Amino acid sequence: MTAPRFTTLGCRLNAYETEAMKDLAGQAGLKNAVVVNTCAVTAEAVRKARQDIRRLRRENPDARLIVTGCAAQTEPETFTAMPEVDAVIGNHEKMQPDTWAGLAADFIGETERLQVDDIMSVTETAGHLIDGFGTRSRAYVQVQNGCDHRCTFCIIPYGRGNSRSVPAGVVVEQIKRLVATGYNEVVLTGVDLTSWGADLPASPKLGDLVMRILKLVPDLPRLRISSIDSIEVDENLMQAIATEPRLMPHLHLSLQHGDDLILKRMKRRHLRDDAIRFAEEARKLRPDMTFGADIIAGFPTETEAAFENSLRLVEDCHLTWLHVFPYSPRQGTPAARMPQVDGRAIKARAARLRVAGEARVARHLAEQQGRTHHVLMENHRMGRTEQFTEVRFDSDQPEGQIVTATVTGHADGRLIA
Repeated sequence: MTAPRFTTLGCRLNAYETEAMKDLAGQAGLKNAVVVNTCAVTAEAVRKARQDIRRLRRENPDARLIVTGCAAQTEPETFTAMPEVDAVIGNHEKMQPDTWAGLAADFIGETERLQVDDIMSVTETAGHLIDGFGTRSRAYVQVQNGCDHRCTFCIIPYGRGNSRSVPAGVVVEQIKRLVATGYNEVVLTGVDLTSWGADLPASPKLGDLVMRILKLVPDLPRLRISSIDSIEVDENLMQAIATEPRLMPHLHLSLQHGDDLILKRMKRRHLRDDAIRFAEEARKLRPDMTFGADIIAGFPTETEAAFENSLRLVEDCHLTWLHVFPYSPRQGTPAARMPQVDGRAIKARAARLRVAGEARVARHLAEQQGRTHHVLMENHRMGRTEQFTEVRFDSDQPEGQIVTATVTGHADGRLIA
């Protein structure tokens, strides 16, 4: 092995940051290393990271094994105790050129084995910008990192630190470069995207950033935003939903639950009616709007009645793309100390939510029959509609381009055109 090998676990933001680390490691001249970018969202994610580390050590006995990411940040002692691991670096350190220069220079083992500082002390954005991460058609742009909220089930703020934003001018210039190199869609990403701007001068909102991008990058065909907290959506973002066809009609909502008491115990900032009201307003402004959502099944103290409120939320908010998470206690979070729900009940409730989600997907696909969509091609035979619905073609299409197609049917959770 010469060039470092990277393994990414967890979210899209982790994948983005892996691309940044590849650049930094390459510039530093790091050789013969395996880098594992871990996730800490659940205890299962940490277990999988440890499992992958052991496997990678067996497969690469002579390489240096470096562990980073959220699990390394929140549980550095877990990974420094593993004999397979040569170095552990934190989420802030992994984005610093000096870290990689030190690893490359001291590769025989003189570098400090543990480099994890207090993430809460980080005030600047870890803004190593990657022009073109993603497919050839869609690029992801990190505009925010960290989170100021403390949901009782979530460990992520302790892995990512407090919220910090990339200035709008920097974001716009990056997107201009992406469009100039041929990208037809850009996705704005972050840990808590709707908190963007709170730490910047004059405290702009996410809607201000969206409007600025669409105004200053007129050649960008499609702008998409990733997961948002609906209670934080500002007036300009609603205006963009209503008036800007280049803003894609697909929003992924961080809802988590549909019962008010559980939402309060989660320390969420919205109630059930807030979520329903937002969904109704967004669909009124943009009738073709589709929603995805994160929902947790079996949160501590969840009764059958409380779960039914989550189940009904699928219909009440017209949710289509569900990410269902069976609750598992995360050490270090308040929810882990609450009365737990029986594991069999959690599994059964998660299954019922998934069935409800599959029914909504089937309905959405059936509704597209005969409709015309502008499809962004991810490869020669597959693309995505404006609502992010997958479309399969029976003949080759130009990869990376937006093609106009009429839906002729659907199968296996995909449209056919």
